Amino acid sequence: MTTLYDFTAKAIDGTEVSLASYRGQVTLVVNTASKCGFTPQFKGLESLYASYKERGFSVLGFPCNQFMHQDPGSDAEISSFCEMNFGVTFPMFAKIDVNGEAAHPLFKYLASEAPGLLGSKAIKWNFTKFLVDRQGQVLRRYAPTTEPSQIAGDIEALL
Repeated sequence: MTTLYDFTAKAIDGTEVSLASYRGQVTLVVNTASKCGFTPQFKGLESLYASYKERGFSVLGFPCNQFMHQDPGSDAEISSFCEMNFGVTFPMFAKIDVNGEAAHPLFKYLASEAPGLLGSKAIKWNFTKFLVDRQGQVLRRYAPTTEPSQIAGDIEALL
């Protein structure tokens, strides 16, 4: 696999989605959680999406329950929570693992293309973010502590 577009994932409603459908867009891929200290970042992610989607930008949210079980709900519960509490309209996907043997191949790819601190290929925590260019290449990893608004300049430079 050599680009984001080589992968598929299940949408939060259970339908299989080819990520090739995002070809030509700048994309921010994020592992999310509903009961995390960083959960309020959903609001900032939605703001980025609303600001830039007409210019060819998407946020792709992937719920994960691997970090202190901070996303224990079903996909339907997660979808409802995100919509009701943060007005999320960007694409959300079915809950996945981002680390370990059962990690979704997309996150194995993202982590290998943009390693973390000291070259770590593990995802450190919820709300790790990966910026992908219009050609599907991973450009940068952002720490969970990086607020979505801090990424706006990098997104604008790619649009």
